[in-house]
Amino acid sequence: MFRSLVASAQQRQPPGGPAGGDSGLEAQFSCPICLEVYHRPVAIGSCGHTFCGECLQPCLQVPSPLCPLCRLPFDPKKVDKAAHVEKQLSSYKAPCRGCNKKVTLAKMRVHISSCMKVQEQMANCPKFVPVVPTSQPIPSAIPNRSTFTCPYCGARNLDQQELVKHCVDNHRSDPNRVVCPICSAMPWGDPGYRSANFLQHLLHRHKFSYDTFVDYSIDEEAAFQAALALSLSEN
Repeated sequence: MFRSLVASAQQRQPPGGPAGGDSGLEAQFSCPICLEVYHRPVAIGSCGHTFCGECLQPCLQVPSPLCPLCRLPFDPKKVDKAAHVEKQLSSYKAPCRGCNKKVTLAKMRVHISSCMKVQEQMANCPKFVPVVPTSQPIPSAIPNRSTFTCPYCGARNLDQQELVKHCVDNHRSDPNRVVCPICSAMPWGDPGYRSANFLQHLLHRHKFSYDTFVDYSIDEEAAFQAALALSLSEN
């Protein structure tokens, strides 16, 4: 709800021009995904949220796309070029975040890429360090546990809920034994284990997100034993 209020506030503009003056123009016309000024903006028909055309492309590749901002489902065929936003980008000017030179928003990306002040700021950005000193190493290769591939038909970029819905809608009668892509991505997962009843497994086992609730400090052997016990109870 908070995201929706923020987005609607960003989209509302008084007749005389955008609210907040020049200082807030760049933020007001920034894509919520890449956080840069819109480039070839498109708008979702159902909720009206605007994004760069390229930024929204991954969402259009899944069977049941959700708006990245409000998470409401939308029809990918009803995503149109945001002509009114493009017109505003060509009309309004804002100060560069580095040299303060006023630049048309439509040309802001090109200007920033060549502005020496901005390049200096980026070069001087501090590197990530833990807020609290720790002996734990910073993870370098974290497996993808956000999106999955359907083990039946190969549909890609499905989040956990979308995978469940996709399999229930399209593979309810498929008798094949398949590997659960969610389990195989977990630390204790067995990539070779094929579930006898994958749909029942999905509905019983994956009603919540593993990453949301699991404490990664837990001993992996204990996690494996717990998972094994739950698998045996399913069979």
